[in-house]
Amino acid sequence: MQQIIGPAEQLRYFAIFLAVLAAVALAFGAQFQNNAVGQGDPKTKDGRGGLGLRQLARLIIRPQWISGLGLMGVGMVLQLAALSLAPLIVVQPIGAIALVVTSLLNARATKTKLNRGTIIAIALCTLGIFAFVGMASGVAHANELTDTDVATVLFILLALLIVFAVLFFASKRSAKPLTFIVGAGVLYGFVATLAKVVIQRMYQLQFDWLTILCLIALVAAVVLGGWFVQNAYSSGPPDLVIAGLTVIDPLVAVTVAIAILGEAKAATPLVAVGFSFSAILAIAGVVLLSKVHPELAAKKVARR
Repeated sequence: MQQIIGPAEQLRYFAIFLAVLAAVALAFGAQFQNNAVGQGDPKTKDGRGGLGLRQLARLIIRPQWISGLGLMGVGMVLQLAALSLAPLIVVQPIGAIALVVTSLLNARATKTKLNRGTIIAIALCTLGIFAFVGMASGVAHANELTDTDVATVLFILLALLIVFAVLFFASKRSAKPLTFIVGAGVLYGFVATLAKVVIQRMYQLQFDWLTILCLIALVAAVVLGGWFVQNAYSSGPPDLVIAGLTVIDPLVAVTVAIAILGEAKAATPLVAVGFSFSAILAIAGVVLLSKVHPELAAKKVARR
């Protein structure tokens, strides 16, 4: 039987507060970086394609892109602090708040009116994620991690890194925005998972070679996932990017946390059904957003 380990449950509410701040920082960072990507390098009319090394080199000297990176760094620090105080399945889904903030920021920046379909899609994403967090906060517990648990997470991530690296370099010029978003969401889901694993191992006073491997894998996932995100910005609106990240990222992280880390062992069958329903609701919102977003609709008209 695994031992419940970690900070007191009373700190869980403070962790949620930190996660909310992290989501806001992520939203502003995403908008700044999206604006920087669009400066001088207009997005492809058909919503396909990706950034080359020259375009990426030009980005890193743009003040707005650097500001966005700084805000994302702040968000990451706040998210790590939240993960150190509460289970992964409670903290990670709260990033959905970034979707609402980014949608409002992008609509104002582009003078684009959000249509009814977009508002419904955002509502579905947000409702699904918050329903999940509400249920998870009552049953989630961080457990002692075994070497087998950690090795399993690393093995799955290694396989995904190989698959996504091959797919990225083979098809980046013909990939749709949603392709990049899915890749980034999956990789960032493992970033959050590995961060939680490292934090948990430190609580257990086990800073060994497996923990070091987790840190190396975390950096690799951040780098490849970040490249996916920049390519997504180059061919799609930031609120679609954030929608994908704030749904796919936590779904991946939560799945690993439940299946491998054992954070939801106290969940009843009814709660498990609720988890599934809320996840489906959130995914439906992302799919809908990718079809009805006004910026993407305008691109479809331009192609005709």
